[in-house]
Amino acid sequence: MTLTSFGPANRIKRSAETHPLTWRLRDDGEAVWLDEYQAKNGYAAARKAFADMAQDDIVQTVKDSGLKGRGGAGFPTGVKWGLMPKDESINIRYLLCNADEMEPNTWKDRMLMEQLPHLLIEGMLISARALKTYRGYIFLRGEYTTAAKHLNRAVEEAKAAGLLGKNILGSGFDFELFVHTGAGRYICGEETALINSLEGRRANPRSKPPFPAAVGVWGKPTCVNNVETLCNVPAIIADGVDWYKSLAREGSEDMGTKLMGFSGKVKNPGLWELPFGVTGRELFEDYAGGMRDGYTLKCWQPGGAGTGFLLPEHLDAQMYAGGIAKVGTRMGTGLAMAVDDSVNMVSLLRNMEEFFSRESCGFCTPCRDGLPWSVKLLRAIENGEGQAGDIETLLGLVGFLGPGKTFCAHAPGAVEPLGSAIKYFRPEFEAGIAPISSVAVPPLAKPILVGA
Repeated sequence: MTLTSFGPANRIKRSAETHPLTWRLRDDGEAVWLDEYQAKNGYAAARKAFADMAQDDIVQTVKDSGLKGRGGAGFPTGVKWGLMPKDESINIRYLLCNADEMEPNTWKDRMLMEQLPHLLIEGMLISARALKTYRGYIFLRGEYTTAAKHLNRAVEEAKAAGLLGKNILGSGFDFELFVHTGAGRYICGEETALINSLEGRRANPRSKPPFPAAVGVWGKPTCVNNVETLCNVPAIIADGVDWYKSLAREGSEDMGTKLMGFSGKVKNPGLWELPFGVTGRELFEDYAGGMRDGYTLKCWQPGGAGTGFLLPEHLDAQMYAGGIAKVGTRMGTGLAMAVDDSVNMVSLLRNMEEFFSRESCGFCTPCRDGLPWSVKLLRAIENGEGQAGDIETLLGLVGFLGPGKTFCAHAPGAVEPLGSAIKYFRPEFEAGIAPISSVAVPPLAKPILVGA
């Protein structure tokens, strides 16, 4: 899998000035190893951070850049870093990279880890220096076997070059980095469930507060960041806040660039590094090439299966968190999916909710019982056996499982596409409701007379 195979060649003109994440990629899709990475200015940002910047200055620079989490939640990275304790006596701290990437239709982190493993390592090294963490873990989706192999090789290369381990770059700072493969659970994308899994426990989310910055891995202060988030750090340190902010389009409240993509029956399904603020239409038409011949765009999701459906008329929305919020859903991971006119929305939603139901950790009642209930109702409607009131029940579940109603954000993300699908395509759901005359009604039970 290579970035260059994902779109028209004339659309991929990468440079360090405009594509901080992807300009080092090879045209043949092979991994960039240490010698080549350093020849392309790799680890220069780390050397700058270690030699010329105080640890608090690194945190402030990232905060000033406006970098936000790229895993879907979009929390400001510098603010998250600032939550780590200032107490110098706490000498055991951890940095975790969330590389689980179980969101359907999302593969951006996989590309970075397979082709630019040293970019992630450099980002983690700078972050560890800023946060005073002595050990880091890359929590990797178990199915990403190539990424695991490449990351482990890159870690060994960095160790041999004195870029990991003891007394890094002669600074007296020590940092060990390990690749940890998970067992393949969607819920591990939630940071506290990831921490539990890393510790060898069941992958249930934890109650917050306390937050991981106070009580994380093995009870110690811990910072968890996404792969793409950490890969932005070297360029921010190397080239500065003003340059990084200038990359985004006018009108965008999010700074820098984002890996965005389109899947589905489009002509050029792919992945591209684009400035925040491009429109969905640019992404769909100019990069993905529009729908294949014979297909029409019915609707689309802007950022993974846990985001709401949008109509073709919403393609003019700008691709950043606030821009997508204006049309009623979330930016998510930024990798969109096109749904063509041959797809029945009831069948699509039944498939999605089966996935989300299966991936629930089962800890809280609304999610554990509500998602299987939605699957049961959708399956009946799909088979033309729905009953009057089923659609209202589904909408009730959307409300009962919404934000703030469950222990973590799994269920709200699961029902967001369901609510939007009913909103825009209700007739398809109504078509699966059986006429009353065809519904088998059990005979009334014979009354039992007291004292008879």
